[in-house]
Amino acid sequence: MSTRTYPLRAEWAKFATLRSLWAAPLLAVALGTGITAAVQAAYGHSDGSLRDDPMEGLYYGLNFGQVAVACLGVLLIGQEYASGTLSTSLAAVPDRLRLYRAKLLLGTGLGLAVGLATVGGQLAATAATVGLDLSVPGTARALAAGVLYHPLLLVLCLALTTVLRNQTAALGLLTPAVFLGTTALAAVPGLRDAARFLPDRAGQYALRLADTPGVPYGHTTGLLLMAAWTAAAALGGLRTLRRKDA
Repeated sequence: MSTRTYPLRAEWAKFATLRSLWAAPLLAVALGTGITAAVQAAYGHSDGSLRDDPMEGLYYGLNFGQVAVACLGVLLIGQEYASGTLSTSLAAVPDRLRLYRAKLLLGTGLGLAVGLATVGGQLAATAATVGLDLSVPGTARALAAGVLYHPLLLVLCLALTTVLRNQTAALGLLTPAVFLGTTALAAVPGLRDAARFLPDRAGQYALRLADTPGVPYGHTTGLLLMAAWTAAAALGGLRTLRRKDA
């Protein structure tokens, strides 16, 4: 086996053999697709907010499925901090950049797979219930952003867990923040403007077709903002892994 591919193969082996890891992406797809299907079937024809911007209804399940994506990002490295096995991983791969890069590559691949499966399922559910005109300007961009949102969120949470070096703290801080925290901040008048620049808020704006008054950037810029947050977190995680003991 090539020493260049060993870390990634080892990370895949750990993922494939731990039920808590491979169950998370399945749950993310099930929640994202299932809730969208249920909401579209029940309210897609009657709720004006779901019709005004078709992506509101299509991505309704994302609000729930993204929590499982965030948890997966935490668990990909957090379990090793919690169990103390990160020291074993570092003994097998002393080059911390190579080990961290393998985790990021695995997280990116898993996130893309979850994104493709989830958006495909949401698209099928929407087409089967209320219909969707794919020729509407911006639809292709919004669907592509929906796929990319998943790996960006997953890698962001993986990197922030590396910075925190604690699985419990990461789960306790990141998953509530993704599910409720930034949404709550966006509802506070004094914090609304700042909350728009948080990674999940900016990324979710890229999923919409309609413009939101007061948002000082475009839809594509929203995804780029989320990517910038993710890149900064990844660099922070690498710095922590290099400077701190496991």
